[in-house]
Amino acid sequence: QVQFVESGGGLVQVGESLRLSCAASGSFFAIEVMGWYRQAPGKQRELVASMSRGAITNYADTVKGRFTISRDNTNNTVSLQMNSLEPEDTAVYYCNADVIWRPTDSTRFRYWGQGTQVTVSS
Repeated sequence: QVQFVESGGGLVQVGESLRLSCAASGSFFAIEVMGWYRQAPGKQRELVASMSRGAITNYADTVKGRFTISRDNTNNTVSLQMNSLEPEDTAVYYCNADVIWRPTDSTRFRYWGQGTQVTVSS
């Protein structure tokens, strides 16, 4: 299994910033992709941002220019710097990791953190 420690959620005002952090641990070979998803009440979980082991990033259109993802492959951590927050960013944010367990098998398995609440008040 993969264990996650997420931190950084909270309540902020419109236009303010938050930084989410996530550390993954386990007996895996590597984490191919780490990222953040979010789920607002009554909505489906959606990708916010992700970064591959090779530093290729992917952002939701709604956060481009405001959010920045970063990753430390050595320590298996991923962070999300969120600036200019809007009420529409209110959601539970989930860290995720696409894990490779063995060097001889490139099959990826996806795991999820427990989630952290981000609330943006107007």
